[in-house]
Amino acid sequence: MRIPKPREQERLLFNLQNISDVDIEVNFRFHRDDLPRLLRVLQITPIVRTKEGDLATGEEALCILLRRLAYPNHLKDLKAVFSRSSEAISHIVNFMTEFIYQHHGQLLDNLENLLWLDEEKMQLYGQGIAAKGAAVQNCFGFIDGTARPICRPSQNQEEYYSGHKRQHCVKYQSVLSPDGIILNIQGSYPGRRHDAVFQNGSRFVLFGDQAYGIRELLLCPYPGRGVNEAQRTFNASMSVVRQAVEWGFQKVLAQFAFTDFKKNQKLLLQDLESMYKTAIILTNCHTCLYSSQTAQYFLIEPPQLEQYFNIN
Repeated sequence: MRIPKPREQERLLFNLQNISDVDIEVNFRFHRDDLPRLLRVLQITPIVRTKEGDLATGEEALCILLRRLAYPNHLKDLKAVFSRSSEAISHIVNFMTEFIYQHHGQLLDNLENLLWLDEEKMQLYGQGIAAKGAAVQNCFGFIDGTARPICRPSQNQEEYYSGHKRQHCVKYQSVLSPDGIILNIQGSYPGRRHDAVFQNGSRFVLFGDQAYGIRELLLCPYPGRGVNEAQRTFNASMSVVRQAVEWGFQKVLAQFAFTDFKKNQKLLLQDLESMYKTAIILTNCHTCLYSSQTAQYFLIEPPQLEQYFNIN
């Protein structure tokens, strides 16, 4: 008579109490005491069930996602950490990625969804940027594109190949504020797509590179070699503060390096857009809790974690 193996979904063995504070921060990127707060703002339920039937506590499911994103890894590397099969870990990661993106992705879709981003806040941003020598007094953020490398797709390879980057990639366009929050992200776009795409709105402006050109709400450097001294000074002052955009992209990759693991960025096998945007939401959470290089440079405090999620 064959004795059935115990079902994996009945094994809820994960216990944070068995992990040191240092290991929690290294492996999950957040402090122990902040994980319950993160669970609340992300609206993760005490027990989660994947569509495949895998059960986990909300705490374990969040930690599985955070550990998966924290480092370049293979699923088999996490089996010993969570006492689960590679399949179950994959199911939970996919569930959590989809859950966070579906419930909170709107925070990245439209600036109007950030209820705390009012005119007073934009004015504070403009003052912080101007205090660092920027020629523009009413600039509240910076816009730029980033290309995330992917494995060569089996279909439509030409669409995803960037001649500039000399690799296959998907592109995103982001808006970063001087407190280190990524306010908005658009994409993904195929690697051939140019950086410039934009919208309209208030007396405050964004600053981007020359790829965008001058728009109603978007300024860029004066182009060409024939600029005069005043234009050259303008370009230099804005170039210095614009480095903050790169710091924002770098923080996502530093905290959640799996998103920079090209061998695992498989376009047709994974929802790369949801994963990258989920990593950005988590990075914004990290910035709300622990600040960032950008916020420290401009001397502007990020919003509180609950404020970022529009929770009073």
